[in-house]
Amino acid sequence: MSVTKESVLDVLSRLTLPDGGDLVSRDLVRAVTVEGGAVRFVIEAPSPEAAQGMDPVRQAAEAAVGQLDGVESVSALLTAHGPAAAPGQAQPKTQADEPPSLKIGRHPTAQSGPQAVPGVDRIVAVGSGKGGVGKSTVASNLAVALAREGRKVGLLDADIYGPSLPRMMGVSKRPASPDGKTIIPLRAHGVTIMSIGLMVDPDTAVVWRGPMLMGALQQMLTQVDWGDLDVLIVDLPPGTGDVQLTLCQKTHLTGALVVSTPQDVALLDARKAIDMFNTLKTPILGLVENMSTYICPNCGHEAHLFGHGGVAKEAEKLGVPFLASLPVDLDTRLAGDNGVPIAATDSAMAQAYGELARRFFDGGLG
Repeated sequence: MSVTKESVLDVLSRLTLPDGGDLVSRDLVRAVTVEGGAVRFVIEAPSPEAAQGMDPVRQAAEAAVGQLDGVESVSALLTAHGPAAAPGQAQPKTQADEPPSLKIGRHPTAQSGPQAVPGVDRIVAVGSGKGGVGKSTVASNLAVALAREGRKVGLLDADIYGPSLPRMMGVSKRPASPDGKTIIPLRAHGVTIMSIGLMVDPDTAVVWRGPMLMGALQQMLTQVDWGDLDVLIVDLPPGTGDVQLTLCQKTHLTGALVVSTPQDVALLDARKAIDMFNTLKTPILGLVENMSTYICPNCGHEAHLFGHGGVAKEAEKLGVPFLASLPVDLDTRLAGDNGVPIAATDSAMAQAYGELARRFFDGGLG
């Protein structure tokens, strides 16, 4: 089996960094060359200060790539972007630290009707009636699971007020906009990613009225260079507001996936989300019950903290697919906090998300 640049990058994308993310999603890998069985690449730290503590990462990267079939030798060079800061002087900002020249957030431009996104075959909204049900966790892990199944996947964080996908996907670099019109998205774990959280200061609140929200969503759909995608997953904010209305009315949506926890209060709000999609003539592609069970790691006892089976009954009542029942899982939460979705691992939860991805794509999208 011959070694390829893609196989090297795939191995490096599985190497988790101590502060979250991986070498590929953090855009730290440069100049990958493969000549026969000899592999060489550069790890470019964001600063000389950061590079001082990254030699263990370099060694781990060499060891990981060395395990690939056909690799005879590996050489990883550790370097840094920019000069070291003088004592007591802040490191100067690089071009990557600066926001793109394109301004995000404006009044929407007029459209004659729903529009497709160039190069994107299917657009799927992931929604919920209320916050806190794990919608973004499901959206990010479904995207990664689909990518691992060989699909070309994009992930758009449309939760303008509370964008969480950059953290969950382990990305923080600002997207580039070389011409002031087109936005170049980021990639992590095989997924193309765009979020308002990458365009604004993470500690600054977005204080916009409805038209600004709608304009920002329109920009992220139409001005991002998504490339060719099998599916673009749009992680919606909770509720039934301006973002949902804009997406359903202004975009050719394939359909929606609704996430809920099993308890009655969550289902009340999930029904409102379902009714909204029905009113806007957006097909419901399936329902997912999240936080369905909790299995004690010490004794194996299974408890239904939020009830159980309510979403499955709702799906049967509506005549739509019930796609998955996902448990409360500590590792899933930790993985999201660390920027490596659980679906990117080889755990039992990754297998559950893989099954969800297959059911979802082959059933509702295939």
